[in-house]
Amino acid sequence: MVLVRQEIGEVLRDVRLQKGRTLRQVASRASVALGYLSEVERGQKEASSEILASVAEALDTPISVIMREVGDRLAVIEGLSTVPDTLPDELVAEFDADLAMR
Repeated sequence: MVLVRQEIGEVLRDVRLQKGRTLRQVASRASVALGYLSEVERGQKEASSEILASVAEALDTPISVIMREVGDRLAVIEGLSTVPDTLPDELVAEFDADLAMR
């Protein structure tokens, strides 16, 4: 079973290391306990959207970039050969119809 929290943690760690920042620096900037952030990076804790946003900001990285990377990694694990960049036409039409009814 794929655990999303593990992929999120790995992406956060990868981004942090690419930026050359320590766990302590990011935790301090994000106002998150060092131990908690460590557990999030190791996939042991599931971070709230507020925590993820704070960590992303501390890493000077848009949350959308982090979540896109998580999605891409999950697609690979699930065996998808390509990750679509657009929604299927049927889904767009359904969404447009729902909006028109409101």
